[in-house]
Amino acid sequence: MHKKPGEPDPAPPLDVDTYYRYDSVGLSKTKEHPYCSRTRVRDFIHNSLYNPHYGYFSKQAYIFSPPEPIPFNDIKDSYHFTDHLSDMYKDIEGEYSEYNDISRQVWHTPTELFRPWYGYAVASYILSEFRRDPRGSDKLIIYEMGAGNGTLMLNIMDFIREHDPEVFSKTFYNIIEISTALAGKQTANHELRAASRQHPRVNIINKSIFDWTNVENSPCFFLAMEVLDNFAHDVVRYNYATGEPYQGVVLTDEHGDYSEAYETLSDPLIQRFLTLRGLATGVSAPTLSASWRRNLRLSLPFAPNMSEPEFIPTMSLRWLETLKTYFPRSRLVASDFFKLPDAVPGYNGPVVQTRHKGTMIPCSTYLVQPGWFDIFFPTDFEQLRAMYDQLVRNGNEAGTQVVSHQTFLESYANLNATRTKSGENPMLSFYENVKFILS
Repeated sequence: MHKKPGEPDPAPPLDVDTYYRYDSVGLSKTKEHPYCSRTRVRDFIHNSLYNPHYGYFSKQAYIFSPPEPIPFNDIKDSYHFTDHLSDMYKDIEGEYSEYNDISRQVWHTPTELFRPWYGYAVASYILSEFRRDPRGSDKLIIYEMGAGNGTLMLNIMDFIREHDPEVFSKTFYNIIEISTALAGKQTANHELRAASRQHPRVNIINKSIFDWTNVENSPCFFLAMEVLDNFAHDVVRYNYATGEPYQGVVLTDEHGDYSEAYETLSDPLIQRFLTLRGLATGVSAPTLSASWRRNLRLSLPFAPNMSEPEFIPTMSLRWLETLKTYFPRSRLVASDFFKLPDAVPGYNGPVVQTRHKGTMIPCSTYLVQPGWFDIFFPTDFEQLRAMYDQLVRNGNEAGTQVVSHQTFLESYANLNATRTKSGENPMLSFYENVKFILS
């Protein structure tokens, strides 16, 4: 760095060993991301998404929902459906034109795009499973984590009311929503619908699932639709010579710039994840090749001594631990992406993106300004099933299945309702990179 004559010498950079170490609780109390800080990767990502003051879901996210159900039977084909969707997006983004630098972050889910039919399919599955095996309960109890606008809840309750009034009269629906803004929307929707339905059995709980403390001893269904992708991950790398794992941390310097560093593994949650994954799947380090390949690599000049980064779903493990402790008799219905394009480098890397003037902009790193970017991960459903069975079901593998988005809908949806004039079905062809896990 060069300085002009007469300027004082620039201050030397601060020693990173003096940086204050923040966990997720400490970060949640900050009004902006702290300088001179050291955080675990999962805490940095979780704070970027959920900080109550500047997190993405607190400040920027807007869940797109068509004002009326889309008339699929009147649309020519999938191409015209995409045009119709694009026009609706432009209308929504135009309403938020005051966000000139970074557009309001509009995103959609299958629940919203294909309402009410997608929600009806989930309801059909739940109702058929409850009728088949109520597990000794005279009540249908449903928990939904991360309910967005509350659309899925409304569609499920509609379906059960229409198809089985008796079961509907003993259905209890609980929404667990971390976002205060979205919980407010759900409450407003519920109040509007409750005025005409006289239905008091919907309970909206504005709390993170990771702060849950109440035990539900009754049989219940636990829904997690399009939320696993935003569960924060940690990053580990492995020493090629020893196989020893190192945990990633995010350093924020005195100028607010971010960098990644690695330290000896000491975090208990990361350790529990690696242990459980090894026990459940037999895989300890997927980024490490066979020992002879590693030895060959180490013999090469200038070869790196560390594996590529691996993003591991540690917050998914915390969720599984919550299910085991507080929902011991639950049946799981979860759906999300199993693969994603334009991911950042690394094994199981996330997609990091934002919208600028109506254009989606992908990023090549997760080290971005907290609050302005969506950060979402693919889910390894086979790994999730193995870890769920091992931890929550105590090694019992019977009954837990992973199915494709199309297979689930072909089994439980009214496909005629979402078929275009050409015979194409956008509800089947969209979201081909989505799977379900059912227990």
